[in-house]
Amino acid sequence: MDAFAYTRADRPERAVRLAADPRARYIAGGTDLLNLMKDGVQRHDHLIDINALPLADVRESGGRIRLGALSRMSDVAVHQTVRRRLPVLSQALLAGASPQVRNMASLGGNLLQRTRCWYFRDPTMPCNRREPGSGCPALDGLNRWHAIVGGSDHCIAVHPSDLAVALTALDATVRTLGAEGPREIPMAGFYLPPGDTPHLETALRQGELITGIDVPVTDLAAGSTYLKVRDRATFEFAVVSVAALVRLRGEEVREARLAFGGIAPRPWRSEAAEQALIGRPLNAATIEAAGAALVRDARPREHNAFKIPLVQRALSDILGQFGRNR
Repeated sequence: MDAFAYTRADRPERAVRLAADPRARYIAGGTDLLNLMKDGVQRHDHLIDINALPLADVRESGGRIRLGALSRMSDVAVHQTVRRRLPVLSQALLAGASPQVRNMASLGGNLLQRTRCWYFRDPTMPCNRREPGSGCPALDGLNRWHAIVGGSDHCIAVHPSDLAVALTALDATVRTLGAEGPREIPMAGFYLPPGDTPHLETALRQGELITGIDVPVTDLAAGSTYLKVRDRATFEFAVVSVAALVRLRGEEVREARLAFGGIAPRPWRSEAAEQALIGRPLNAATIEAAGAALVRDARPREHNAFKIPLVQRALSDILGQFGRNR
C-alpha cells in the first residue's frame, strides 16, 4: 500500500478482511488513535472506519447485558438498565475522560487505548512497548504514575481504562470477530502481562474486531461501586482506582470481587484481598488485612511508593461504604 487509505466498512466481515493487513487499523471515535498518530507514536497506512457497523446496541438478554462495541461511553453510562443493574460500570464510565470525549469514544476503543506513560508517548524516547528491546527508562526515571504490581523488568506502564477495571471486577467477556470467526475472551485473559514482550498488550489477533461485551447480571453486581483517586477532579487518569462488588450477610462478607486501576500494566484483580474478606466480618481489622494482602507483592519504584498506602486507603474507603449501607 503506497498511499494512505481511508475506507468505510459497512459489514463486520469486510472490516475484518481489510484489517488483515498489519498496516491497517480500525477507527471509531478516534479519541486515542488520532493523538497517537499526530504525535508520531503510531503510523498506519490504512484506517478502516467502522462507525457504520451495527454494533451500538445495549440490551439485556439471557442473564447478561450485551454492550455493542460501538456504543458510546456517554450513552452506556446513563443507560437506565446499566445504572440500575451495573452501577460500577456506569460510575467508571462517568469517571473517565471529559464529557466531550465520552460522547465520541466507543467502548471497544476505550478497552484498546494505549498507556499514558510519558516515555511511550514521546517518540524520541526508548520504550519497549513502542520499540521492543529499546529499553524502559521509567524503571529508573520519572515513574510516579507507574505500576507497583504486575510489572516486569521490561515495562511498568499502567493501563489507563476505568471501564476495563469495572469489567474485570464484573467478570465480563469480550466478543470478537476475526478471520477464523467469532470468539469470546474473558476479561481475565484479555490483557497480557508485560513480561519480556510488553508490546503484546492484548489477546487479540491481527485484524480481530471487538464486536461487543457481555456482562453477567447478578445481585452482587447490582450492589457494586467504583472509586477513582486522581490528581484533579476534572479530566484526569487514575492515580489509583477500585471497583468493588461485595455481598454481606449481616456483618459477614459472603462474596467479594475487587479490581484495581492505576497500579498495574493491566486491570488488577486481587484474589488475595478478596479472600482476606470472605467469611469474615467487615470491620476495620478485616479491611486492614485485605489492604495488606493487596500490596504484599508490591514493587514500588523511587517516585511511586506513595501508591501503596494510597490504594490501601482507597480500598478502605470503598469497603466502608458497604459497611455503612448494610
